[in-house]
Amino acid sequence: MQRIREPHVGLGRPFFPSLHFVAIAALAAIAILASGSLATAQTQLVPGVQRDAPESSLKVNRNMWTVGVAAGLLEGTNMRLADEMAKVLDDGDNLRVLPIVSHGAASNLDDLLYLRGIDVAITQSDVFEYFRTERKTTNLAERVHYILRLPVSELHILARTDVKKLEDLRGKRVNFGPPGSGSALTASILFQRLGIDVQQAMVNNQTALQQLRNGEIDALIRSIGKPVDFFTKIPSGSGLHFVPIPYSQAVSDFYALAEFNSKDYPNLVPSGGSVETIATPAVLAVFNWAPGSDRHRRVKRFVENLFANWERLQNPPFHPKWRDINLAATVPGWKRFAVAEQQLQFKSGAAGDTTEQDFRLFLRQIGTLPKSEAEREALFQNFLTWRERQSRRQR
Repeated sequence: MQRIREPHVGLGRPFFPSLHFVAIAALAAIAILASGSLATAQTQLVPGVQRDAPESSLKVNRNMWTVGVAAGLLEGTNMRLADEMAKVLDDGDNLRVLPIVSHGAASNLDDLLYLRGIDVAITQSDVFEYFRTERKTTNLAERVHYILRLPVSELHILARTDVKKLEDLRGKRVNFGPPGSGSALTASILFQRLGIDVQQAMVNNQTALQQLRNGEIDALIRSIGKPVDFFTKIPSGSGLHFVPIPYSQAVSDFYALAEFNSKDYPNLVPSGGSVETIATPAVLAVFNWAPGSDRHRRVKRFVENLFANWERLQNPPFHPKWRDINLAATVPGWKRFAVAEQQLQFKSGAAGDTTEQDFRLFLRQIGTLPKSEAEREALFQNFLTWRERQSRRQR
C-alpha cells in the first residue's frame, strides 16, 4: 500500500501554516488589491472640482465671474428667489451667483453701498425712499440702479383674535422684526403715518411667535411674499389671526393693495374669506459700477443671463411669484440699470409681454388712466390682485 507523502519543508518536517501566518497573508493580499482600487479612484473626476491646475489659476477662475447677491433672511421668500436665480444662472466658472444671507431688505441697501463683494441686492421700494429722504444718502440715485421689480412683499400682522383692527394695537407691544429687516422699516412707516403709537419690539421671528403665544407681545409683523411656511405651519385653532390693513391715501405713495385668502393660509383665513393688507414692491437692485470696470463686466453678464433664462424661472419647480413679475414694470424714483434696459428692449421686440397686454386691457375696462408713474404702479398691483380673484372664480 503506497503511503501518502506528508507535506514538508526543508528536512522533511511537516509544515502546517499557523492562523497568524494566514492572517498576515490575507492582509497583504487585501493591501495589494486596495492599492489598485485607490489608484483607480484617484483617476476619477469629481464634478465641479478641477484637477491638475495651479492654485493661482484656480483662484483666478473662481473669482473672475462671481456675483454676490444680498438676499435677506434665510427663511424669507427673497432668499428663495435668490437661490433660484443662482441655480438657473449657474454656468460654472463663466458665471457663479452667490446668494448671501443678510439682516433683511432694509440693511441690504447698506450692504450694496458699503460691503465688499456685494454687486446685487434684493430690497424694497420704501427702503430706497427712506435712504433718499431720511438718511439723505449722497448721490444715491446714480450709485444704485434697479434691474427689475420683483414680486411684492405683503405686510403680515399676526395677533390674537381679541385684536380686531390696527387701532386695537395702540399702546400695545408689537414686534417689528429683526433690526435691518424690511418689516422693521415698513411697520415704522405704517404706524407713524396712521398716528398709532405702539411699543416697538425687535426680536427674531421665531422668538416673537413664541412670545405672542405666551402673551408677552400683542402682535408680530413680517413683510414677506405670501405664502410663507412661517405662517402656513401655524395650526388651525391657534387663537391667532391676521389683522386687516385698510388701503388708504396715507400709504398709497409707497404701497399697493393686496390681500390674504384661505388658499394662501388655510389655517388662518376662513374658507372663502380674505383679509386686506398692503404690499411693498421688492426691487432687484444693482450697484452702478463704471462701464468697462471688472465689477460692471460681472453684473452685465449676470443681467444678460437673467433675461436669457427668464422663461425657465416662470415654470415649476420655481416659486410661483416669478409669474407675477412684469419685466416692463418700473419703480418710481429709481433708474433702471442700462444693461437691463437694453435687454428689456430686445426682449420686448422679440416677444410681446402678455402680462403687460392684459394690464392695458384692464385699464381700458375700468376706464382709468394713471396720471403718474406711481399711480400706474399702484394700479398694476391692483390688477394683479384682481387677476388672482378672477382666476379663483374660474376654478
